Amino acid sequence: MVRGRIAGAPISWGVCEVEGWGLQMARERVLDEMRQLGLAATEFGPEGWLPDEPTAKAAVLREHGLQAVGGFLPVVLHDEVTDPAPVFDAFADACVAAGAGVVVLAAATGVNGYDARPELSEEQWTTLCANLDALHDRAQARGLLAVLHPHVGTMVENGDEVETVLERSRVALCVDTGHLMAAGVDPVLLTKAHTDRVAHVHLKDVDARLATDVHEGRVTFSDAVRAGLFRPLGQGDVDVAGLVGLLEGHGYDGWYVLEQDVMLDHEPEGEGPLSDVRASLAYLEGITA
Repeated sequence: MVRGRIAGAPISWGVCEVEGWGLQMARERVLDEMRQLGLAATEFGPEGWLPDEPTAKAAVLREHGLQAVGGFLPVVLHDEVTDPAPVFDAFADACVAAGAGVVVLAAATGVNGYDARPELSEEQWTTLCANLDALHDRAQARGLLAVLHPHVGTMVENGDEVETVLERSRVALCVDTGHLMAAGVDPVLLTKAHTDRVAHVHLKDVDARLATDVHEGRVTFSDAVRAGLFRPLGQGDVDVAGLVGLLEGHGYDGWYVLEQDVMLDHEPEGEGPLSDVRASLAYLEGITA
């Protein structure tokens, strides 16, 4: 049953790890609104938004009737002198203590934001894929799932880079419909080609025109987000129904995390982001009823 596998994400309320992203809404309002919508669970959000201590983190979510899914962990994987294990271990141990199951990895560039990135050498690709395998094993030893999230402005963004990771590592895949489309990748075709590797899903809808502008370098990712790159489900150009139908028909039993990355300049008056998340939830429920 899909209803119990739909989770929220603080980024839909503008809460983000990027310095200078915008107003960071208070967690009490965000978590209250998640529960008001009847969401079953949420990803953690950026470091410091929830309490750092794992049992306190879980307790805050429990007070709002929410289960901990896990969360997004940008980590440098391509630098042979940077060991990602300590950062990963601390996050993974927090997931275990909070009752969460998924570590959503992104191959960070090492600089703030997602508007620019370097190109990797063959040696750096080897390091990146070896680190992914090592983190996959560290997660598995704790009973957790590590997934790689292709993400605009990280070292794994476009179709060729995703294929490289899938060919050269054992890590599972997080399909983020929005980031893939903004990188010029059809998320449905990618999922169809690698359904057995998909273990976590971030659902976004996308304005295809803005996505093309990002992919072709005419607009930065952050400017596109500010301009409305991400839309409520069913109001953009991603074949969300096709993707979900494909996964469900293949026996997918993981989370669908509702994400609509937004930037806020001020505290919302009235419902604010809540109305868009409600629309996305209604759409997802409608196509899975």
